[in-house]
Amino acid sequence: MFTGLVECMARVVDVVPTDEHSGSYAITIGESALLLGDCHVGDSIAVNGVCLTVTQFSTDTHGGCFRVDLAPETLFRSNLGRLRVGDRVNCERAMAPTTRFGGHIVQGHVDTVATLQSIEPNQSALTLTLRLFHDTRKEVDAHLPLPSTLAPYLVPKGYVTLDGTSLTLIDVSPPAGGALNGDTTENKKETIEFTVMLIPHTQEHITLPNKPLGSFVNVEFDMVGKYVYRSLEGQLGRLDQAPDTDASTLSMPMLERVVERAVERVMHRPH
Repeated sequence: MFTGLVECMARVVDVVPTDEHSGSYAITIGESALLLGDCHVGDSIAVNGVCLTVTQFSTDTHGGCFRVDLAPETLFRSNLGRLRVGDRVNCERAMAPTTRFGGHIVQGHVDTVATLQSIEPNQSALTLTLRLFHDTRKEVDAHLPLPSTLAPYLVPKGYVTLDGTSLTLIDVSPPAGGALNGDTTENKKETIEFTVMLIPHTQEHITLPNKPLGSFVNVEFDMVGKYVYRSLEGQLGRLDQAPDTDASTLSMPMLERVVERAVERVMHRPH
């Protein structure tokens, strides 16, 4: 479990394949002495928001370094497969029981990736626009959920984790999809965008503002929101199986279905 408060920007010092058949890799992260004072083999460290297990570490080389293994699923779901020697990454140790909870509950289980669309100055802050990745021409897309299925987790003023950084959402695409700047796209439904703002302190302590446009960014949605949505979806699924369910109800968005069910319950309540 993590908080989304990045502890250090470390540097990739080695990338090696560990299994040519499965496509697994190991990476070594240097300049990370800050994380190693209480480190043990088997500990969890989030690298760009991905929870990884420390398999080796040294406090004497590369300014302190640790090694982690990357399974194929991790490579499919995140931007870690694009890391090269010299790249900077955000790192955070698993939270301790005594840690002040300054961010939000972050699991380190990345849901998808987004592409960095723009970085706009806003006085001393930066406003970043990102778009959930969707490109059916690329093989990796088969391993990522459709943006439209993830749109319900994007709520203005809600939480999102980007490359391991806990941030607050500002604007999000409409429920039906569409670019925030109003541009029309071939597939509006799968065009899901959102914005976040970085204050000067955050700009200095994470890698995101230094990424070029088009870069892939790891995205983890708020765990609480996912549980709530899943619970409502299951409950509505059971109600929708009732014999008297109108076919038109099944085509409604979830929120409308919830309201309709609530109204039905009130209307049929004995007076």
